[in-house]
Amino acid sequence: MASFVNLCLYELGWFACVLGAAGQRPWFGMALGLAFLCVHLVLVRGVRRQLALIAVAGAMGLAADSLLMSCGVLRYPNWMADAWLAPPWDVVLWLQFATILPFCLRWLSRRYWLCAVAGLVGGPLAFYAGERLGAVTFLPPRLPHYAALAVVWSIAFPTIVWVSDRLTVIPGVGDRYRWLS
Repeated sequence: MASFVNLCLYELGWFACVLGAAGQRPWFGMALGLAFLCVHLVLVRGVRRQLALIAVAGAMGLAADSLLMSCGVLRYPNWMADAWLAPPWDVVLWLQFATILPFCLRWLSRRYWLCAVAGLVGGPLAFYAGERLGAVTFLPPRLPHYAALAVVWSIAFPTIVWVSDRLTVIPGVGDRYRWLS
């Protein structure tokens, strides 16, 4: 039950951020995404571990997506044209991503090669969905830029899982939600 609630909170937050940005209401979407993140933090046991993981994921996401922006791989249509930092709502997506690792994705614990493959495929698919919804745009030439994103995610995903593994008290067990364990 906890994994289902965890996944629902993540998905609601993802759609809030992406649709908010696509609908020219990025701050509203980001606020909703942060609200779902706060619900997660209220429910979770091991808040300090979760906050540490969230902070690492947020810093990695800010660095990764800002690098992709500054290299001309992608841009965010409803964000400042000359900005070199990824928009705050995009960073919230990374914060939310960290919340699913010790729950519904805990089966990936210590499977770093599988995480790399999942990042190689899943990262570009998530951005493709965001692009189709109007929250992000890949600049031409698109195929090499998607490949660059795939490389970034094939490194970022196993790295964040590795951090999650280091912060979990009992490896492979993951965290639990209060009232839903």
